[in-house]
Amino acid sequence: MTQTDKITEILERGVSEVIVRKELEARLRGKEKITLYLGIDPTGSRLHLGHAIALRKLRDFQRLGHRVIFLIGSFTALIGDTSDKDSPRQPMTLEQIEENFKTYKAQASKILDFSKIELKYNGDWLSKLNFKDILELANKFTVQQMIEREMYRKRIAEGKPIGLHEFLYPLMQGYDSVAMDVDLEVGGNDQLFNMLAGRTLQKAINNRNKHVLTVKLLEGVDGRKMSKTYGNTINITDEPNEQYGRIMSMKDELILQYFELCTDVPMSEIEEIKNELKSGENPKNVKMRLAREIITLYHDKKAAETAEEEFIKVFQKKDLPSEIAEKTMPKKLYGICELLFETGLADSKGSARRLVEGGGVSIDKKRVADPKTEVNLGKKAILIKVGKRHFLKVKS
Repeated sequence: MTQTDKITEILERGVSEVIVRKELEARLRGKEKITLYLGIDPTGSRLHLGHAIALRKLRDFQRLGHRVIFLIGSFTALIGDTSDKDSPRQPMTLEQIEENFKTYKAQASKILDFSKIELKYNGDWLSKLNFKDILELANKFTVQQMIEREMYRKRIAEGKPIGLHEFLYPLMQGYDSVAMDVDLEVGGNDQLFNMLAGRTLQKAINNRNKHVLTVKLLEGVDGRKMSKTYGNTINITDEPNEQYGRIMSMKDELILQYFELCTDVPMSEIEEIKNELKSGENPKNVKMRLAREIITLYHDKKAAETAEEEFIKVFQKKDLPSEIAEKTMPKKLYGICELLFETGLADSKGSARRLVEGGGVSIDKKRVADPKTEVNLGKKAILIKVGKRHFLKVKS
């Protein structure tokens, strides 16, 4: 791919909007090296494929020799962004933020070369602003601008509260652009309002333009927004077998979206895949390739091949997995819901009940239909299967 083609792809693949594209493209084609950043509030401990889209975009700029900053929202996470929320976010403590960030760099390193990236924390400048500074920033915006946001209009219509501190979040994220004096900010398209606030402040304070590039949001495997709340995520540190199984379980209509946003397969080849699907190609075969591509990115080719062999063995040949974890429990007698929760096969007893009632639980290949079922454990392990992909041997 030529340098010209790389610039076109960086501005189009997986991109929702570029502000202002004509100006940014001219700078890139003029071989100017720009400074850009992505900011992440460490509100969770695991990164999923949805997070990886923006990280992969940073990687692309990095490969073209641009100055890339990875910004940790050590201050903004104390308030929490509500861009995608219909109620206020619970504030986090410094301890929670620090704990969550511990694994962020290790995970992001699967995509980014941190030896060529600057790591910054916005607490270094936001914590030093005084009330006068904040008033001067607030003077650049109006209440009318703030309540134009769809989430605020929705909450006002529903009679839900909007904290005054939530209006300050775009100012803080916007000030990040000023403090680092950047040329471009990259983020999800749900961040557009906050990113434009940075464009406004950069122009007002540093008297120069900041460009904005928003990437598309990835849907979860069930078609809803990718969220750990829905249990529909694919994490970049998931084991290969887990990644393979989740990809194979996704809705067929998401295949092309995942190829574009989550793989390095050329767009011309993705267009061929699209035509093959239209011509009657079995989506299962295409998903198998998708799974291999993604697992190779985050693990390696051998792991992808092994995961595929295991999937064929368990789901097509109906054999048991090659390796099944075994757990020894402290008691002998358990209710089935309690057992599923205590072994980690369910997130809660309520979730365990739903799994049983939905017909998704079996013991030694016999389906458990009653959530009140009691299980008597002995020295010989029993085999519990939850859903299609989770197996565990349990004994007392």
